[in-house]
Amino acid sequence: MDTFDRLETTAARDGMAAMFHELAESLRTRGRWHALFDLRLLEARVQLGLPATGDAGDIAGDARDALDARSLAACREVGWPLLDEGQVAAGWMYLRAAAEPADVATKLAAIAADLLPAGAADAGPADDDEETAARLQEIVHVALWEGVDPALGIDLVIRLQGTCNAITAYEQAVSRLPARRQERAAAVLVHHLHGEVARALRSDLVARGAAVPPAGAPDPLPPLLDSLRAVGGADDPSIHVDVSHLQSALRIARPCVDPATIHAAWELATYACRLPRDVVYPGEPPFEDVGHASRLFFGAQLGHDVGEAVGFFHRAATTARREESGTLACDTLVLLLDRLGRPREALAALLERPAEGQMHSPLQASGALASVVDLAGRAGAWDDLLAACRARGDEITYAATVAARDHQSRYQG
Repeated sequence: MDTFDRLETTAARDGMAAMFHELAESLRTRGRWHALFDLRLLEARVQLGLPATGDAGDIAGDARDALDARSLAACREVGWPLLDEGQVAAGWMYLRAAAEPADVATKLAAIAADLLPAGAADAGPADDDEETAARLQEIVHVALWEGVDPALGIDLVIRLQGTCNAITAYEQAVSRLPARRQERAAAVLVHHLHGEVARALRSDLVARGAAVPPAGAPDPLPPLLDSLRAVGGADDPSIHVDVSHLQSALRIARPCVDPATIHAAWELATYACRLPRDVVYPGEPPFEDVGHASRLFFGAQLGHDVGEAVGFFHRAATTARREESGTLACDTLVLLLDRLGRPREALAALLERPAEGQMHSPLQASGALASVVDLAGRAGAWDDLLAACRARGDEITYAATVAARDHQSRYQG
């Protein structure tokens, strides 16, 4: 008796539910996941008393909700095995609407770890391993371009295509995300650039026959820079990394709050400060001198030169407002003051920000800045914000402030 005869016999003897169960088990055993999905939709329609075929869009009410629930369950039933088999694109097609992205991200990371060489942090697959490379590219697409795990996607682009492509991918796929979702991907790039600089510095020092300080994990840059100055002088012109990559990493690092990443960015900025002026690209105010401004920005968050940094960004914000040169300078000041635990000053700086007529900076657009209402609450400066709202004619923020003040008094004492 062939498969088709068995299905008809089972249906006649034991009913339609038994036939569907028998066929589902057969399809699962043979790994025919797409067919299993189609079967589950057919089974759901029959069990819900609906026509076996026809336009599902005509179904309404409770039956529509029940069919949708069964469809999502079928997506999970076939999507996860497809991922387990390394069919990432096919699995994601089903899981996109049916699974939590965090769960998919965990699975993708495990698959990638199995595909990549062990013990080689920056290595990709062998050049002739086309199947593995294709599977990793599918993971990149889902992790990065579908936004499931941008950090994993950027890490894989570094391994597969190099730093330049990873920075481009970050700018295209990650920089548009909310700041909190950028942080892990930004950290991957920052630490990668830090490692590149450390390795290049060590290689240079060895080539010059200089004393090389012990390596750490991560490998700190200041001792290496001290050794470089000892052999090359304070004006040593050597360059150990693509300058555009370095400056991109310093810009990308601004939303990060992880102390280790901030420290790595500060060390990279310290390295950038020693570069010859003619190889440095000018940035947008207040980061015209990217190395110097970044060293102050990241260093202050670590407790270095706090007064100098706050004064520098205060002056930059004042100049930017006067010259109408964009809001990045003011937003950087607000962000820095907030991270330094000075919400009242951050609120004052934010209230001085141009309200209209200028495009939002990336810090503002990505949500890296706290809201004026949040800052007022943490500073205990409700009256200051209410007065500013009156002066600006901002009824919406005024109402939000009144509501937030009431919530704080009721639930936070």
